[in-house]
Amino acid sequence: MKKRSRDVINFFLSRRSHMAKFLCDPVPNRREIELIITAAARSPDHGKLEPWRFLVLEKSAMNRVCNAIKNHGYMNGVEEDKLIKNESLFRNSPLVIAVVFSPKDTIKIPIIEQKMSAGAVCLALLNTAHAMGWGANWLTGWMAYDRAFLSSTFKLREGEFIAGFIHIGTPKVKPNERPRPKVDELVTWIRK
Repeated sequence: MKKRSRDVINFFLSRRSHMAKFLCDPVPNRREIELIITAAARSPDHGKLEPWRFLVLEKSAMNRVCNAIKNHGYMNGVEEDKLIKNESLFRNSPLVIAVVFSPKDTIKIPIIEQKMSAGAVCLALLNTAHAMGWGANWLTGWMAYDRAFLSSTFKLREGEFIAGFIHIGTPKVKPNERPRPKVDELVTWIRK
């Protein structure tokens, strides 16, 4: 294996998300954000449908999002602890790139494949941010699927939802390692 390949493999074998609550300024600049998004947009996309798009939520937008979380959540009976947690995550987050799952109406490509493409985009955003030296965390929460919240806060269309809120910034603390899957228990080798 070539050294460059080993470096890439070692990156993936040691990759660890940073908790969103431990991310702070500085954040990637506009050129770096565009590079992160450009890399993510190269994710597998059967049929070249681009069943996703991006919302870049800068720090100045967080107050509006937090107010929407609080107001909409209270009106719709979301548990108070969830409201506090979600509002706090956005209020303290220096940058969020939201991946909007935007399915295309086609009989050729099933919806599940379009959803998986949006998930691949989320992971590519996360990995690209990490590869560039930033901390990142992929989260969702009730806000990602609540139709009224998505329509009023982000102007999402019917059928769209948030595949992931990718929080990006400078990590305040190094993430702890966590137990990893025992791959030999998850793999079945089919020989015939």
